[in-house]
Amino acid sequence: MPGDKYNSSSYHIPLSRTERLLRERELREKRRSNRARNPNEAVGSSENSDNDLRLEGDSSRQYVEQYLEGAAASARAHDNVCERQEVRPYNRQRLLVVANRLPVSAVRRGEDSWSLEISAGGLVSALLGVKEFDARWIGWAGVNVPDEVGQKSLTKTLAEKRCIPVFLDEEIVHQYYNGYCNNILWPLFHYLGLPQEDRLATTRSFQSQFAAYKKANLMFADVVNEHYEEGDVVWCHDYHLMFLPKCLKEYNSKMKVGWFLRTPFPSSEIHRTLPSRSELLRSVLAADLVGIYSTYARHFVSACTRILGLEGTPEGVEDQGKLTRVAAFPIGIDSERFIRALEVPDVIQHMKELKERFAGRKVMLGVDRLDIIKGIPQKILAFEKFLEENASWRDKVVLLQIAVPTRTDVPEYQKLTSQVHEIVGRINGRFGTLTAAPIHHLDRSLDFYALCALYAVTDVALVTSLRDGMNLVSYEFVACQEAKKGVLILSEFAGAAQSLGAGAILVNPWNITEVAASIGQALNMSSEEREKRHRHNFHHVKTHTSQEWAETFVSELNDTVIEAQLRISKVPPELPQNDAIRRYSKSTNRLLILGFNATLTEPVDNQGRRGDQIKEMDLNLHPELKGPLKALCSDPNTTIVVLSGSSRSVLDKNFGEYDMWLAAENGMFLRLTNGEWMTTMPEHLNMEWVDSVKHVFKYFTERTPRSHFETRDTSLIWNYKYADIEFGRLQARDLLQHLWTGPISNASVDVVQGSRSVEVRAVGVTKGAAIDRILGEIVHSKSMTTPIDYVLCIGHFLGKDEDVYTFFEPELPSDIIPAIARPRPSSDSGTKSSPGDRKPPSKSTHSKKHGSKSSSSSNSYNNNKASQRLSPEKISWNVLEHKGENYFSCAVGRTRTSARYLLGSPDDVVCFLEKLADTTVPNSSSSS
Repeated sequence: MPGDKYNSSSYHIPLSRTERLLRERELREKRRSNRARNPNEAVGSSENSDNDLRLEGDSSRQYVEQYLEGAAASARAHDNVCERQEVRPYNRQRLLVVANRLPVSAVRRGEDSWSLEISAGGLVSALLGVKEFDARWIGWAGVNVPDEVGQKSLTKTLAEKRCIPVFLDEEIVHQYYNGYCNNILWPLFHYLGLPQEDRLATTRSFQSQFAAYKKANLMFADVVNEHYEEGDVVWCHDYHLMFLPKCLKEYNSKMKVGWFLRTPFPSSEIHRTLPSRSELLRSVLAADLVGIYSTYARHFVSACTRILGLEGTPEGVEDQGKLTRVAAFPIGIDSERFIRALEVPDVIQHMKELKERFAGRKVMLGVDRLDIIKGIPQKILAFEKFLEENASWRDKVVLLQIAVPTRTDVPEYQKLTSQVHEIVGRINGRFGTLTAAPIHHLDRSLDFYALCALYAVTDVALVTSLRDGMNLVSYEFVACQEAKKGVLILSEFAGAAQSLGAGAILVNPWNITEVAASIGQALNMSSEEREKRHRHNFHHVKTHTSQEWAETFVSELNDTVIEAQLRISKVPPELPQNDAIRRYSKSTNRLLILGFNATLTEPVDNQGRRGDQIKEMDLNLHPELKGPLKALCSDPNTTIVVLSGSSRSVLDKNFGEYDMWLAAENGMFLRLTNGEWMTTMPEHLNMEWVDSVKHVFKYFTERTPRSHFETRDTSLIWNYKYADIEFGRLQARDLLQHLWTGPISNASVDVVQGSRSVEVRAVGVTKGAAIDRILGEIVHSKSMTTPIDYVLCIGHFLGKDEDVYTFFEPELPSDIIPAIARPRPSSDSGTKSSPGDRKPPSKSTHSKKHGSKSSSSSNSYNNNKASQRLSPEKISWNVLEHKGENYFSCAVGRTRTSARYLLGSPDDVVCFLEKLADTTVPNSSSSS
């Protein structure tokens, strides 16, 4: 496959994920070694800056220009190296980087003439050093181009820079970018909350902004689809494009899609306030891999778990068998670029001037965007408090604050600028002299070389972000400190704190007293401690580069796709409905086993909310099934059994009007709808554990809001589906510990864990273990003389009960196909039965001893099947004589199953049964 070595048939896939990732790392190291020996193989490197407006000057622009124009030369050099060394060239995988903005901004010079201004910083510079991939950029060029001539000429101009434009009109940009992205998502993701209605009115309504957001994402998707080639990796970036993964997967489900967020991701309690919370989360989950900074990945998984009710795993989020991998991918910088810059003559000269300018004083440095989340006022106030409490330092320390203006047209940012200027002026007036000011504040960006020189002469760097995705200023400072070995004071709310926390002094920027004390600690720190802290951080910055970040993400994405393919290969196919219907119509004696809950139940409209407890607890038959069920039940050649874990009263309420068999409590109770309930439970079933287990369940129900437990004749179920998911899981683990160490430590029970429930059953109570006894009664009741030649089994069964699927498999050896035994009717048709109602099992059944909690349902099931029990009528023929092609086992909404086939939801079951009912001949002759 072009450009995709991972999909090549010649590429050997190691068995484990760890082996694959290690092999990929080895290949990357070999390629780096080749580049080190042949420096002309590729050009360009990478740099990442949190402050994407502060890099100015020819050095930065030339750096980016060199990268964008050097791709072709890099590829040629790579081929030449391989030819000289007789090395087999590797395929450079195509990487489509999709972001809101291109790495260039376009300026129109004429009708068909354009000039491009290179913008270095942020995501752009983070990806500049990625040499392993044949990268293309897709994004908005920052200009409105309504005419076709201009669009064609700009597209041609951008193609020279390996860029592909998305053309957004002014209205879309206003509503999508200025509105939904900047006024809704950005504040929410930085814990500033949603704007009030008066704020929303300035950029129309929330609904129109979200509509524009989706429309813009669709426009990005159209451009990606137009340029996509098989095997490409599509890397979507940031909150601007949360809707994009879903759009791309709907176009091509096999497309490799990754999504990366450079900002914080809010906790679930913050994210749940967003009106479009569920839609955005599900759209992102369409991606194969979701990458987020550090611990914010945990917040994303928690939001999917708490808001969507999905299963969070150590690897990511699972939904109906599809796993979206979620992992932390901290961005780095190109540290070598900063280290090399310190050897440039201009930088050396600038460092000399700065040392002379601030001779005799310790230099503290802050480099930030003038942004609400950067904590600049808190930083300056902490410095003021330090000067108040340490008079001896007032003429020995200076704070240099670089504050790059941003969003200058927004009132909140204008207010912030005034506030910072006021505080700086007050402090300089209070502690300054005619010849020296304690704070030097610049409202502008610096040239790259000037910035490197400033980093190098700094004694203490101060990063006090109130909430930040990563903040790579700390990385840049460390890279330039090999000689000085200065101290880093770092906010614990910056993503970099997860990486550099061991070598930095971590602070809470809201605690002014703590930050002031940390300044004193840093200024008075011994050289030995500074050396030790710097060594730790410098090693991390040198090894965790932006190149490593990008290569690791794409490598993980490729491997995630491989994992998904391996997982899909184990997932059963969708039910072949036409074949199942055709064979149904040709058979003469049919058996339909149908589950109830999540199979035949009506859907509940939750309006995007996770679980309507009152509606969902009241199980009701799907209204569209009444007609099909009556038609199927009217066919004398068809026997229908509803096999459910529900109580008898629930099945009576929903199916009493139909001519069918009802098997309640996992088949332990059975009746024909016009007859009475009878028990199929084995004799001497030990139920002494019920009261003690009920006591434990009651205890945890009282302490877990919105949980409940159900009492049945053969089992007890504690359900926490509607409780807070994470708290419910903690409670479930605690409950299980209480059970195993107490009530059931020596009891003959099975513990069945569902996705949101814990069930305790008597040993041997499974649908598969009961089915042969159920068949015995059916054969006797119908005086059946013709073997069953068609079996359809559909249900949403727990893993413990899926032995019902394997029970009907025709491929089982003939010596374990069951003969039929008939259970005895019970005297009570209500919801309870007495021990005297239970029919004693055959003698051979006694060979199965129910005595320990380790007894599994599969063992019980196999022993029951092997018992070869005869009915009182001495029936010796095998009732099941269906061939493999006439057996259809189907799981509903469960991809991890032993069933042959799948159906997605109860609606799919309804559709299939409607088709099946249409083939029923009402007056067909009975063969049973």
